[in-house]
Amino acid sequence: MNITLRHRARSGALGQPRWLPLLLIATTAVLAGCGDKKDSSPSQTAARVGKAEITVHQINFVLQQQRNLRPEQADAASKQILERLIEQQLTLEKAEELKVDRDPRVMQQLDAARREVLARAYLEKIADAAAKPTPEEIAKYYADKPALFRERRIYNLQELSIEAQPNQLPELRDKLNAAKNINEFTEYLKNAGLRFQAGQALRAAEQLPIPTLDALAKLQDGQAMVMPSPTGAQVLVVAGSRLQPVTEEQARPAIEQFLLNERRRKLMEDEVKTLRAGAKVEYVGSFVQSAASAAAGGASAAAGATTATTTAAPAVVTEPAAAPLPAASGLSSSDINKGLGIK
Repeated sequence: MNITLRHRARSGALGQPRWLPLLLIATTAVLAGCGDKKDSSPSQTAARVGKAEITVHQINFVLQQQRNLRPEQADAASKQILERLIEQQLTLEKAEELKVDRDPRVMQQLDAARREVLARAYLEKIADAAAKPTPEEIAKYYADKPALFRERRIYNLQELSIEAQPNQLPELRDKLNAAKNINEFTEYLKNAGLRFQAGQALRAAEQLPIPTLDALAKLQDGQAMVMPSPTGAQVLVVAGSRLQPVTEEQARPAIEQFLLNERRRKLMEDEVKTLRAGAKVEYVGSFVQSAASAAAGGASAAAGATTATTTAAPAVVTEPAAAPLPAASGLSSSDINKGLGIK
């Protein structure tokens, strides 16, 4: 099957017809099955829709995209996927009949999807060269992250998200140090006219960003720390915690996958940097100034991150925190790859 994609530029916001997401989902499955028609046999054909065939290969392709699918669920999932592919084929045929593929908006989105798929496939091919971590590397990672494994804790955290300027952080830190408990500190915030949101959350060590975890691991129950945040400052109080360690044997599969993923990510990042370094990129029109501003902003952000790291020393409340604050949004965390798979 030969498919030609044409791109026609069009300015302004692009609307999205209601049928388009279904068509785009169908595109991947249809493209995946384009080369199977000559080799298809009764055993490979799952269904016929008019003159078109839906093959087992197409079903398996979609099935492989399903995450956390248990083996015993595969049969039921395959049947559901087949029904979905039948519906997609019907809508695809109607779209072709109405020449929807010639709509400039659809052509543009198909072109974008094609570019994304090919670029991602190339980077994944580069990432396949990543070496599997050795047992020694896994053991070292386990030993280097005691707060995440050997000394892992479950934290009951109280959180204050404060709207403040960067130059107010030293005073906030001093007031937190001087406060007898978190209630006294919140009274100070109210009297100072500083807006804040309070919340409480139960977080395992792996659900916290590594820098935050490293700082929290040094605190005892009832102690707190303040650090910069995008909107001002964030105060975390360890209202309570309990030790729940993870052995190296338990952590080994997750650590291995984590280290492998990190190596794959690094290979892809390095490849993109290499490609950019060897390419001639010329910004045109209004993008010339915006590109320069973005570059300057990136440098400032890097400098700001360094400064934040050095100035965000944890402040400590010496007495246990007061009663839990009202439940709110909880913490914002990167989850460290979902805790390296540790529950």
